[in-house]
Amino acid sequence: MSVEPVRIAVALPAGDTEVSGLWSAAPAAAATVALAHGAGAGMEHPFLTGLADALAASGISVLRFVFPYVEAGRRMPGPAPHAMATWAGVEAWLASAAPGRYAAVGKSYGGRMASMASAEGVIAPAGLAYLGYPLHPPGRPEKPRREHLPSIAVPQVFVEGENDPFIAPRAQFDEVVASCQDARVHWIAGGNHSFEVKGARRPADEIVAALAPVIAEFARSL
Repeated sequence: MSVEPVRIAVALPAGDTEVSGLWSAAPAAAATVALAHGAGAGMEHPFLTGLADALAASGISVLRFVFPYVEAGRRMPGPAPHAMATWAGVEAWLASAAPGRYAAVGKSYGGRMASMASAEGVIAPAGLAYLGYPLHPPGRPEKPRREHLPSIAVPQVFVEGENDPFIAPRAQFDEVVASCQDARVHWIAGGNHSFEVKGARRPADEIVAALAPVIAEFARSL
């Protein structure tokens, strides 16, 4: 499967810019996925690379991309409106390259930014999948990032490790999911925020092997 470097136009408040992307076009694709990285890793992290490759091999076209702060060589995420504008640029790029419905998928921060962009009408994906939704900073359940989630009308799937500190306590997370219009959870037994299991460290490709079918099935169902 070939991977094509692309440039994606993004309209930021300070002016237009571009970010890098990687496009994996599957022949006779059954679905399309836009895949965003987490706050601490770019689109070429082994986890995202493995997931994109696995999805493309299963007949799903995948666009990976970076947010402007990564493009600029910074480590800390920029303002949320910048990330949402990037998601809008991604949707516009896909509308030209692969017209039709798509699933917005993101690891942690990338998924949360997609959810905010969807809730505010900045983007209109057919569904959203979160790979470790960061409901709150670890140990800070009093600051949940949840207010916008019930307003999202399209299907949402939360792929979560059972031992993810970003969603503890479990009862709070379950309440958030129940408040959504159309949402479900796929649990990774014993997994943490990176889907690793304590005492059973696995390479990224093995972790991805357990996740790719979930995302592929979700994308095809939209």
